[in-house]
Amino acid sequence: MLAINPMKLRQLLTVLPKATVSGDLDQEVAGVTSDSREVVSGSVFVAVRGSDADGQNFIPQAIKQGACAIVSEVAPELDEKTAWAHVPDARAAVAALACVWNDHPSASMKVVGITGTNGKTTTAFITHAIMNAVWLRAGLLGTVQVNDGENIRPATHTTPGPVELQAILRDMADNDCRGVAMEISSHALEQKRTDGLLLDAAVFSNLSQDHLDYHNTMDAYFAAKQRMFEMLETQPGKKKTTAVINLDDAYGQRLAEEFKDRLFLLTYGHGVHADMRIGREVQTVRGTEFGVKYKGHDYLVRTPYIGRFNVSNCVAALAACIAVGIKPRDAVRAFASAPQVPGRMENVGSRDGASVFVDYAHTPDAIKNACAALRELKPNRLITVFGCGGDRDRTKRPLMGAAAAEGSDYCIITSDNPRSEDPEAIIREIEPGLAGKKFQSIPDRMEAIQTAVNISSEGDVILVAGKGHETYQEIKGERHDFDDRRAAYKAINSKSV
Repeated sequence: MLAINPMKLRQLLTVLPKATVSGDLDQEVAGVTSDSREVVSGSVFVAVRGSDADGQNFIPQAIKQGACAIVSEVAPELDEKTAWAHVPDARAAVAALACVWNDHPSASMKVVGITGTNGKTTTAFITHAIMNAVWLRAGLLGTVQVNDGENIRPATHTTPGPVELQAILRDMADNDCRGVAMEISSHALEQKRTDGLLLDAAVFSNLSQDHLDYHNTMDAYFAAKQRMFEMLETQPGKKKTTAVINLDDAYGQRLAEEFKDRLFLLTYGHGVHADMRIGREVQTVRGTEFGVKYKGHDYLVRTPYIGRFNVSNCVAALAACIAVGIKPRDAVRAFASAPQVPGRMENVGSRDGASVFVDYAHTPDAIKNACAALRELKPNRLITVFGCGGDRDRTKRPLMGAAAAEGSDYCIITSDNPRSEDPEAIIREIEPGLAGKKFQSIPDRMEAIQTAVNISSEGDVILVAGKGHETYQEIKGERHDFDDRRAAYKAINSKSV
């Protein structure tokens, strides 16, 4: 991508005040990247130490491919002729350079960042839908897709790296998006991918056990999420910022207490202390109707989503939109036309009176919430198909089993994305959580879904949990085509193994 205006290396590197700089700084810059495969003549290559690879090992390759400058945490060799910026933190450096290279696109849009264990995708989709309805054009960036205001494409990461992130935001700004709703993962915050992002509203949905293979402890996981609000507190510029926090969540209460005197808060929840208080909820298989009290006014919201947790997601989106300047009644009106979120409590059809829902629930808390939501439909039986991913937090496997068993009448344990692990070994670690409950284990996911449909009868509800919108299964390092929604549709229409 070309810069907004031609840029000299000297100008670009001014954003790195702690850098020790050497070499020819009057060269024309052609781009910024932390991926040596993307280096072309005139590129600035930032050598980032990653979990899988160390960018410093690729410096010779970058120089050979024509990099005009290297940004690295190591000093250059004495005879190095390539321009060099020796920095204390390469991750922070690449984020800063990406912002400058793309002319700080987040400064010209209303940006809502959403973090939390569960609900990020749904909240982002709803926020985007409201922005689109009121402002006619808005951007969306998250786990499922990237919408730059003109084109929609599948997402590769919940929150991309800083170079890609800032380029996407630049496209959104150039496409006249007035706002953007984006998911922000704990990994992204920890790895400084969002450094330099200028937010108008930061949303915290909830926190429950997930990603402990990466963060190790819940306190470290919470600290990563909290970083978004620390960034909001210290970000430069003239934006009027708001922290939108869920008071129904214990970690949300902790966050609100921490920042009550440091940020402008807009809290939501069912309790009397919430700024935006959720009232009576009525649910059907077609959606949910609920009340919201805000600043002395009562609003009736009708949505196509089911589940108490989705009411919370809807109110988070409503609060975020109000925080960026959308009138409450305009936002409430937009809910009626909000789209179905792919793989999030998605009704994919029915057979002989039994309905099938696909949901991304892949944590104990998400499974619990998904089962509770479907229980409100008063099914004859709730049959849950689920598994756990390989090469991830093993401690949550029996907890997933216990959550599914508690919320369901019958469970079928199957493969999720086993990755490098043996699917049957993963299942054996889930099974203790279902002790004393009715279940069976079927490693083949298609067979498991088909079996759930085969044993269902009128009035039953089937939940296929864990993969949601994903269109693949990752097995032994390879991705194989597999979509729970298509698999469920196939099972519904064949009803035989």
